[in-house]
Amino acid sequence: MTTTPVPASPDVPGDELRRLAEAYGVATDFWDFTGTHRTVSAATIRAVLAALGVRAGTDAEASASLADAELAAWRSPLPPSMVVRAGRENDVPVHLPDGADVAVRVELEDGGTRPLGQKDLWVQPREVDGVLTGRATFVLPADLPLGWHELVAEIGGVGESRAPLAVTPDRLPEPALATERGWGFMAQLYSVRSAGSWGVGDLADLAELTGFFGELGADFLLINPLHAAEPTGHMTPSPYLPVTRRFVNPLYIRPEAIPEVAYLPGPQRALVEWAAEEVRPANATNDPIDRDAAWEAKRRALEVVFAAGRSRSRQRSLERFRGEEGQGLEDFALWCALRERYEGEQWPSELTDVRSPFVARARRELADRVDFYVWLQWVADEQLANAQRVARESGMGLGVMHDLAVGVHPDGADAWSLREVFAHNIGVGAPPDMYNQQGQNWSQPPWRPDALARTAYAPLREMARTVLRHAGAVRVDHILGLFRLWWIPNGMGAGEGTYVRYDHEAMVGVLLLEAARAGAVVIGEDLGTVEPWVRDYLTSRGVLGTSVLWFEKDERQQPLPPEAYRHLVLATVDTHDLPPAAGYLAEEHVDLRERLGLLTEPVAKVRLEARTERERMVARLRQHGLVGADPTERELVEALHAYIVRTPAVLLGVSLTDAVGERRAQNQPGTDTEYPNWKLPLADGAEQVVLVEDLPGSARLLSLVATVRAALGEDDRLAQD
Repeated sequence: MTTTPVPASPDVPGDELRRLAEAYGVATDFWDFTGTHRTVSAATIRAVLAALGVRAGTDAEASASLADAELAAWRSPLPPSMVVRAGRENDVPVHLPDGADVAVRVELEDGGTRPLGQKDLWVQPREVDGVLTGRATFVLPADLPLGWHELVAEIGGVGESRAPLAVTPDRLPEPALATERGWGFMAQLYSVRSAGSWGVGDLADLAELTGFFGELGADFLLINPLHAAEPTGHMTPSPYLPVTRRFVNPLYIRPEAIPEVAYLPGPQRALVEWAAEEVRPANATNDPIDRDAAWEAKRRALEVVFAAGRSRSRQRSLERFRGEEGQGLEDFALWCALRERYEGEQWPSELTDVRSPFVARARRELADRVDFYVWLQWVADEQLANAQRVARESGMGLGVMHDLAVGVHPDGADAWSLREVFAHNIGVGAPPDMYNQQGQNWSQPPWRPDALARTAYAPLREMARTVLRHAGAVRVDHILGLFRLWWIPNGMGAGEGTYVRYDHEAMVGVLLLEAARAGAVVIGEDLGTVEPWVRDYLTSRGVLGTSVLWFEKDERQQPLPPEAYRHLVLATVDTHDLPPAAGYLAEEHVDLRERLGLLTEPVAKVRLEARTERERMVARLRQHGLVGADPTERELVEALHAYIVRTPAVLLGVSLTDAVGERRAQNQPGTDTEYPNWKLPLADGAEQVVLVEDLPGSARLLSLVATVRAALGEDDRLAQD
């Protein structure tokens, strides 16, 4: 391993800039995927600090900012917010004029009050902005209940100071399943269509899938993020680049499943049916999914249904939903209405501030369209609730497993309505690694760590609460983002960024509190360059990790033996960023990257590595008696799944693409328009479309399920079913 620091550029940061960066959690060096120690350039550090609102353009500014950083905690009586674990005592620092009287209490979520005792701990007073300021330390007792509470400090001569307090679970319990271990399917919902779909898989299809998979003995169905995309114009195909992570893309609504449709007068019903007829033929084709056409047809139909009205009880249900979702829903719906009004145009500058009087006026002018977009979220919520209900009634232990994207579109609803929480002129991505040797820039603005603390992690809390409302589990994409993110200043390459640290104890705690309240399991996608302590920490909190068979190797690059896998993980053969198992075995990941010009090494070398990887994997399968001398493609795919069943992993995921013989990757990292990312419909190895109705008769799917269940010892129960 190289130990000599290698600068990212000749612009090496000085000592004072390094100290300032450290104070704000900005890394000044890191270890890359080759084991080389890299020094971050001063230009990158200054740009990242600027995005955090820290002046560091010159050495003098950096020096002044460092002095401010050292006094920041002393300038406020209480921390901006506190997130602690249940069952542990915690100190509460209170800053006040030296010698002033102070009393501190906790106002509990349920209305109760708990006074806090002061700790016998003396801290040297210091002068802060001309005032001699001391620090008193109070103790939070270990028996505070889970929930969102409030700290209150009464300071003599100063008055009352308040700060939010979250008491979070120390650890989530393991998944509550009927058997010791669980298995389930993974699918890109938009790609899985039925004869009744509108050209794209939807929430009615989700209910059908969960019902069928539950009958097969599956415990969950992991789907792609359902986060909302643009309501007008071109819809971004990637479910990992949404306009908001809190609300649902109404593209997934099935119009006919809305109760009011059954009572539409003939002419209005005909309008709905005609809209469906425009896009339904696409279900039978293998052409890339056209979200824009599907949404245009659905939106026209949904506007007809919305205009028809609702019964009094249904209207009350809508109003309750609207009240519960609060200002966040109102702002999202307004953003959709504004996006509609200014489609293809630059918004007036006075509309950039969601709290401005100009936005308030627009809210009144667009009230009808705001109502429509609120209604869409209510409808989607009802259909999501139905899918989870069907899942549990079919016998699934967890049901729907949602996926939480790592960020949002820079011009989306969250970036607009929560502008003060996001860093500007920054994109989030990943440094170069083995599979993406040019690095990645996902073009997503990151949350500011300081702003999250000031808002008591409200964006994370509200997002998690909404996503988990109708779910048995959530997979958190790139969970390392709760610890640190790779920030890339605008105008710089993906490899020229640096890591910014987050308060992971608070971030994970908030997520676990919402999961505990929903009775849900949390899975963290912890692939790539992740320090061992991070995985250990997540395991200690009851957060499951992720193991992908192709990435699990020992120090000699041999496939990791099954017994060496972790227990608290979701283990899978592949991931959506790779071809399905059949395609991977055929080296299609090499072919595709060569064709698209994404390789940074000679193709012969990359192909030899892929072939060696395949040969080592087949040898390991043969060693375990899972394949013979000359296995077929289907036998290899089934053996790979039987192999992960032999691991101690508590959850096992089977990709639906593997079950039907698909060979194409849903996404090729590092591409945009060069490849139809996130647009491929579900198809078999011959690229013949597979519909939801085809799945119960799929011999390949049933054979793979039988293999998994037999390996789990469930073959007797399968026969009884």
